[in-house]
Amino acid sequence: MKKISVLWVILDSIFVILFNTFFYVSGNVSEYNSAVWLSYSFIHIAYGMLLITPLITVKNKNLTVLGYPLYAISSVYFLVEFVVGLVFIFIAPESIKIPLLTQLTLLGIYAIILVSMLIANEQSEKNVEIKQKQIAFIKETTSLLKLILGKTNNKESYKIIERVYDLCNSSPVKSHQEITPIENEIMLLINKLDKFVSANENDDITTLTTSLIDLIEQRNIKLKSL
Repeated sequence: MKKISVLWVILDSIFVILFNTFFYVSGNVSEYNSAVWLSYSFIHIAYGMLLITPLITVKNKNLTVLGYPLYAISSVYFLVEFVVGLVFIFIAPESIKIPLLTQLTLLGIYAIILVSMLIANEQSEKNVEIKQKQIAFIKETTSLLKLILGKTNNKESYKIIERVYDLCNSSPVKSHQEITPIENEIMLLINKLDKFVSANENDDITTLTTSLIDLIEQRNIKLKSL
């Protein structure tokens, strides 16, 4: 176990150690009733949720910020439950009814908010992944075309490939699932173009770049209508 992990375990254990020490030392454990033990348990549940919240937050580096609201909610729940639990521990009501209903209500509200935000985070993560894939298409195609330009010796071929590069580079970054077939075909033709350039097949390069320009323009026009 790494040193930092050990330190976190020690830090997380401080509350449990202190709380239990005060709980068992400050009173007669044998005289604690059901309401006291119930509140004691709920406080530990709330603290446990506070500790595991970082484990259920989104790990995507682009969504780090989404973990903070979840941790804030768990922190608020723990603080509220800690105060409410202490109140019931100190007054030690004979009936378990009010402590149980009160703390179950707090737990229920917390669970609803937590699960709702987890669902929202999952959707946000999917949206970011989709956006990254969309951006990746233009980045990948322009990068490939730039490499191909670097290998092109024929001036005429260079000019027409450069035109494809400029058109691709100025194309909308956003994408859509309906134009995925067109984008796949563009990638296939760019890979084929790379082979033609390596083989100095200039006539085929001219034909292929014309097809590429048509496909890129089709993509851009279709995107505007979506």
